[in-house]
Amino acid sequence: MRFIDVHCHLDMCVDIAGAITRARAAGVATIITQGVNPASNRAALELAARHGEVKAALGLYPIDALSLDDTAIDEELHFIRTQRKSVTAIGEVGLDFKDDTEKNEQQKYVFRKIISLAHELQKPLIVHSRYAENECIALLEEASAKRVIMHCFSGKWSLVQRIIANGWFLTVPTHVTRSEQIQRIAREIPLKYLLCETDAPFLHPQKLDNNEPALVVESYKMIALLKGLPLEDVATMIEKNYARLFSSA
Repeated sequence: MRFIDVHCHLDMCVDIAGAITRARAAGVATIITQGVNPASNRAALELAARHGEVKAALGLYPIDALSLDDTAIDEELHFIRTQRKSVTAIGEVGLDFKDDTEKNEQQKYVFRKIISLAHELQKPLIVHSRYAENECIALLEEASAKRVIMHCFSGKWSLVQRIIANGWFLTVPTHVTRSEQIQRIAREIPLKYLLCETDAPFLHPQKLDNNEPALVVESYKMIALLKGLPLEDVATMIEKNYARLFSSA
């Protein structure tokens, strides 16, 4: 069986080489590591160049983007544009209204630019939407975005249904082992709309430190358990989902 981790932060892992080796041993064939700022975007590209199973997603995390002025943001988006052939997706991007500040409108301004870039480059968007789930969906709908992964989504069930109505994907992170909301998504959403992620080094399935891509298998196992399907069938379908979304990336 082949497993896929569509969202992690390899550059933040304590033992990067060991994490990749353990992922390979666990059958993880694809690892998409996310950029969140200029430095981690370059780290993602370097890791992808060195390891065949690692793919680079480049982006600006909404909080990181707030530390950049308009010139620096435009320069980084231009850099991403120049790396088109090496980029699998645009991520991690989106909105984060946890602190509910006056800078929320600035986040929307930047996110609109990033959505436009993803459309230009014909790359999927990997979207963070903490405390801004409705706003994220509205901006994506406004732009008629088609190829979207809602990473670790924790919004209302009505918004989950809206995501599916748009034909977008939801991830099942490894903390599905302890999250009733994520378990509901894994159980009730049709498998053709699901992908798996670790968000390593975060969201460890046992609430420990240093999550890593090898543990994405736990997400697959929980989907299989909740849906009453063989693990192999889940792995095959998620690989098809990945191919459908990333086929022209």
